[in-house]
Order: sequence, then structure tokens, then C-alpha cells
Amino acid sequence: MKIVAIRTYTVGQERNFLFVVVETDSGLTGVGKGGVTWREASTAGFIEALAPLLIGQDPFRTEHLWQVMFRSGFFPAGRVGAAAISALDIALWDLKAQALGVPLYQLLGGLVRDKVACYPHVRGNSPQSLADAARKLTSEGWKFLRTELRAEADGQLFEPAAAVRRGVADFAALREAVGDTAEILTDVHTRLDPADAIAYCRGIEPYQPYFVEDPIRMENFESFRKLARHVQVPLAAGEQYATKWEFRQQIEEDLIDYARVDLCIVGGITEALKVAGWCETHYIKLAPHNPLGPVSTAACLHLVLATSYFGVQELPRVPGTYLQDVFPVQVPYADGYLLPPTKPGLGIVFDEEAAKKHPVIVGGGCPQLRRADGTFTNW
Repeated sequence: MKIVAIRTYTVGQERNFLFVVVETDSGLTGVGKGGVTWREASTAGFIEALAPLLIGQDPFRTEHLWQVMFRSGFFPAGRVGAAAISALDIALWDLKAQALGVPLYQLLGGLVRDKVACYPHVRGNSPQSLADAARKLTSEGWKFLRTELRAEADGQLFEPAAAVRRGVADFAALREAVGDTAEILTDVHTRLDPADAIAYCRGIEPYQPYFVEDPIRMENFESFRKLARHVQVPLAAGEQYATKWEFRQQIEEDLIDYARVDLCIVGGITEALKVAGWCETHYIKLAPHNPLGPVSTAACLHLVLATSYFGVQELPRVPGTYLQDVFPVQVPYADGYLLPPTKPGLGIVFDEEAAKKHPVIVGGGCPQLRRADGTFTNW
């Protein structure tokens, strides 16, 4: 079996999604996803540059092809390059499992669990509205809930000290609303510096957060040393990290408790397996970052179905409720859990013609947050 064609599709629905199809001379196709949101054209261009290296190759050689894709340009692939490699690598694993007639998790070690706990995003603009949303979600079967450190009511102003006070009140209201029926985790989205992050973590500590995600910016990994010394809550990070090397310090120095590996950025299944094994040696659980729809959901599901050290998986887009025309077959879900697929490969079907009917969203982008004095801050 040889690779004969590689095609990319940027699908617009609320945001843009970049998918790649790898076709073989056997007629089988695999599908993958690149995860650098609002940089889809750059990722597609990187995939186009990598395509000649893959055409004519055996798709079963996933490790070899990963090394070729990452290292063949002399300069190691950065974040956009890693997203392109992720998309292609996921498609190659999808192809491999399809060719062997088994669900992908069978090639990753087989099932170690019967279902995968997931969490949705709790939305609201006040402690009361968040509490109401949380009660509704727990009534639907969710055992984990995710909140975030909110901006002001206009959605654009973010002052750290005020946001910390607001965030503590939000978390207290959520815990009161759901009691012990659900775990609650919170995403700071890299919006705080260490001093404010320490104040936030200490403020919500009495309410037993499952973890605090991305409490500080990720450019300076050394900053996690200071943070970890001063807080007692579990910490999570990694959704922005490309390749295993960016995880190195936080794993080796035990600075995080949960690895938010994003299979569509880190380098695909091939690289995520290496991160997962490394994390296990430090008792760091996987908590895959997954806001990206059907392909990401399926890839993360197969990884954690075959990974012993796992916490929870993000799932704001429940299978069967999103891009149903583009993905008429998606992975199974019930009552807050993803379930093992039985179909070969990723267990999903990608309709290339339907994908063409979703035009690219032009001029979109991440929300832009500012401080009161007009300075830019992280979204």
C-alpha cells in the first residue's frame, strides 16, 4: 500500500477546522486534523510542503515518516509545522488501523478502560447563571465540569485582580450548586502572571478543584517552578505545546499533575504516545485538550482508551451534534462518557463533498482581551 494523494479541507462552522485526507493506491483514505486555530492557511501550506515527502511511501511507517516530516527541512518544525505533522500522522494511523480491520486503540495496546469520562464547558456571566448551567449538566449525566476565569461583562476587558475575585466567587457557586456530584476544573487560559495565579489558586483551594489549567503564560516554562512552590491545587498545562520537548521540564521536574496534550498540535498519535509514557513515569495523568470536533475527539478517545494513566477528556462538542453532514459517522457517546468505537480506524467517516459546502470563515480570529489602560492581554 502506497500513499498517492494528500488533500486539505478548511471547513467553516463557528470557527475554521483544517482537515487532511491521505489517500492510498488501495482505495483506503485516512483523515486527520491540524489544531492551530485561525492559522489554517499556514498549516495547509506546511502540509503542502510535506506532501512530496509522503507520496509513494508506505503509510504503515508512522515513526519513520514522523521523523522525516519533523526533521527534513533542517530547521525542526515549530508549532504550525507540528500541527501539520499532527494532521498527517493521525491520518496515517487511521489508515493503518483500517487496513488491518481494527479500531485504532487495538494498535495502541488495546482497551484498558470501558469508557472515557469527559467534561463540557459551563457557560454563564454570573455565579448564579453558572450554577444553573452546572445543575442542568449534572442532571444530563456529566461527572466533570469545566469553568474558566471570565472577562468583564463586555467580553473584552480583563483586569487580573478583579478577575481573580470574580473567579473565586464563580467557583464557590459551582461547588455549592453541584456538591460532591461532580468534579470541577477551571481554565485560566494563560491570562494571569504568577502572583495573580497564586492568589486565584489559593482562593479556590477550599472548593477542591480537580485541576487548574494554564494558570500562567507558557512562553517561560521556568515560571511553573515558582507557581508550583506556592500552591496546593493540582495544575494542568500542555494544550499549546508542540512535541515532547516542550513537555520535558514540567514532566521531569513534576511541575504539573495533568498533561493537557493536544493530539492536533503535539505531533499526532506518534508523539502523544511518547508524552503519555513519559508522564506515566511521573504519575502525571493525561487530560487531552479537545475543543476541535469529530477528528480530534476520535483521536483523543483512542489514545486514552489504551493509556493507563488518564484523568478526563475535554468534550465541548458532543459527537453527533456537530458537523453531522461532514462526519455522518462519529464516535459513540452516552451520559458524560465516550465509548469504544467498533469500526476500523478512527471509527469516523469524512464526507469530502460535504466539507466543500462549508466555506472558510474570512476575517475571524480569537477574541481580543485588553486591560483597562488599553494594553493587550491573552485570550
